[in-house]
Amino acid sequence: MSVHSLPSVEHLDVLIVGAGLSGIGAAYYLQKEQPGKSFAILEAREASGGTWDLFRYPGIRSDSDLHTFGYEFKPWVNDKAIADAGAILAYLREAAAEHGIDRKIRYHHKVVSANWSSQAQRWTVEVEVQGTSARKTFSCQWLFSAAGYYRYDEGFSPRFDGAERFKGQLIHPQHWPENLDYRGKRVLVIGSGATAVTLVPAMTDQAAHVTMLQRTPTYVISLPSRDPIANGLRRILPDTWAYALTRKKNISLSRAIWRLCQTYPQAARRVIRWTNRLQLPKGYPVDEHFNPPYNPWDQRLCAVPDGDLFKAISAGKASVVTDHIDTFTEKGVRLKSGRELEADIIVTATGLNLQLFGGIGLTLDGAPVDLASKVAFKGMMLSDLPNLAFIVGYTNSSWTLKVGPICEHFCRLLAHMDQQGFGVCTPHVPSADMPTRPLLDFGAGYVQRALPHLPRQGAGAPWVMSMDYQQDVAILREGAVDDPCLQFTPARFGAAPQSTSSAGTTALRAAA
Repeated sequence: MSVHSLPSVEHLDVLIVGAGLSGIGAAYYLQKEQPGKSFAILEAREASGGTWDLFRYPGIRSDSDLHTFGYEFKPWVNDKAIADAGAILAYLREAAAEHGIDRKIRYHHKVVSANWSSQAQRWTVEVEVQGTSARKTFSCQWLFSAAGYYRYDEGFSPRFDGAERFKGQLIHPQHWPENLDYRGKRVLVIGSGATAVTLVPAMTDQAAHVTMLQRTPTYVISLPSRDPIANGLRRILPDTWAYALTRKKNISLSRAIWRLCQTYPQAARRVIRWTNRLQLPKGYPVDEHFNPPYNPWDQRLCAVPDGDLFKAISAGKASVVTDHIDTFTEKGVRLKSGRELEADIIVTATGLNLQLFGGIGLTLDGAPVDLASKVAFKGMMLSDLPNLAFIVGYTNSSWTLKVGPICEHFCRLLAHMDQQGFGVCTPHVPSADMPTRPLLDFGAGYVQRALPHLPRQGAGAPWVMSMDYQQDVAILREGAVDDPCLQFTPARFGAAPQSTSSAGTTALRAAA
């Protein structure tokens, strides 16, 4: 076969996978700190925004304040600190447009596989163009996964006995029907996490009644949807100054609350229970429905803006039932207690399926990569995987807080490699018997189900997935790039094409 009949290969320095919070953030830092690097963002869906464009269920919002959930480089100027998906999506897309990042996004581009060639010192990435039979090939020096950690095509739905008998509508929030009519209908939401506590009060505006059915209670705390300090500062200071001060305040506050819960869990439990009692009707069984068997922050605390869930319960528009499902019936659900909950619509807010790197099939010189055998390095690379970086945000704070430190460290790493003439960077564990532990120290069911298939972390730095922002600032933003556990390999002449022209394509084939 002649060279001219081969499909063209587009060559880039960095290929970012995912055009959500992490991908747009990574692109900003890359073009700011490394303006000479070529890059593109590949997005499988038809629009940017990731989670905030995918989920369409009623009331979808953040459960973190936008002064920390927003980017450090772009002030959040909306007067609501806890915002709905529409406002968040507008903010993300505005950030991308302001910095020309939107022009770097290739939509309908789903990455299916990536192979690292030690000879070429590059990744070859195979892409499906969604909605067509076309495939594309990219090559890049660095592959950067900003695809989050859960599957976009399916949520988690446990098998419910008798579900096929139910005569009403059965819906998973990840696949919410467009224009669902629930006016005057009885809605049963199965679950107790962030999605459930968002859905329940949001649907009471039209539903006849909404019931949240949970097996185990969750810690639920009320937060003001508006931050009076942030809004006050914006009236007297430039937006950038007000945002920076509010961000610093909220980072310190959330970190202090998390540490308090970790250090004094029983005291934290009593405080949360006390605030719940104040917002619920007198005599309400708080211990039955809002007193989990685990300590605060063993799983994520669910925040409800302005106590909307408690207000819906107090108004009689919503209720909580703590019990186990025996079977679905034609009219609803029969519980193990013998009680039957009738419903016209059942929503299974039962969680997510975790999937690292968007399910990309990774190979090294053609050999499949077993992610479960790898160990996280500085929470941004994996052992024995060359030139691969990723972002997984915090589970105990705003996801986006992790984006800045990781991307800044990544850009400093690229600069170090260029200065020293290195083409490859690979973390290696110091010894084969180094003790490891699960990648995420988090008790949520969706995490526990996936742990056997995820990489692991070590007992100490640099082999940890830190959940402490200040620790990450010290290590990633201020700490050295070089490390005894990092192996650098000199760039091989001819192994890294510098352009996407046909000449560059021919050069890569010749090198390969």
